[in-house]
Amino acid sequence: MSPESNVPGGTASHVFAGVLLDFDGTIIDSTEAIVENWRLVALELGVDHQEILRTSHGRRSIDVLQQLDPTKANWEYVSAMEGRVPFLCKTPAVEVPGARRLLESLNKYQILNAIVTSGTRALLDGWLKVLQLPQPREITVAEDVKLGKPDPEGYSKARTKLLLSQREKGCRDVLVMEDAPAGIRAGKAAECKVLAVATTHSVEELKAAGADWVVKDHQSVEVEVGPDGSFRFNFHGLL
Repeated sequence: MSPESNVPGGTASHVFAGVLLDFDGTIIDSTEAIVENWRLVALELGVDHQEILRTSHGRRSIDVLQQLDPTKANWEYVSAMEGRVPFLCKTPAVEVPGARRLLESLNKYQILNAIVTSGTRALLDGWLKVLQLPQPREITVAEDVKLGKPDPEGYSKARTKLLLSQREKGCRDVLVMEDAPAGIRAGKAAECKVLAVATTHSVEELKAAGADWVVKDHQSVEVEVGPDGSFRFNFHGLL
């Protein structure tokens, strides 16, 4: 099958210089804790938390709060609010199948990688500690950008930094892994290829947002090092 094949049920293969990963919905699923957090915020603000949930996924909390109550749209409030999320529920989050193996492979092969998340540093650090996940080489969090997804700022900055740190100046393609339409649009606008995992949105929504490939989860992703030292990503069971 050709390296660029994108037939449902088929396999695609592509060489990348490195990978940029969204976090919540892509590496972990913290739906239970997120819903509980927005329920508490909604009670405080006197709004319906279901209305918040309809538009909040994949976006920075500070941007969501700017629309709900601008007085709460500051980093002190957002960091404190998100810092409690990993500890709200007895089973606060589960790993997306195959995600831990993927992160371990990136570290094993010393593949350049970064987490680019709409969450705050307090939220990301909390999840990494609670779940004891492999540490990414680089991190871009909500506080690091002026505009959140779907704006490409986060992915553009991370892509530039990744390519500058390449040991061998060969492949310039960078892979973004995402679960949300806002993140997919951000990745494409940052001139990256995007693999979407169908963990939180329908396959149709992910493709409509511009995903190059869609898979169920990271169990469909394999990473290997070629004879020339290149990093080849294989995607199986395309949706």
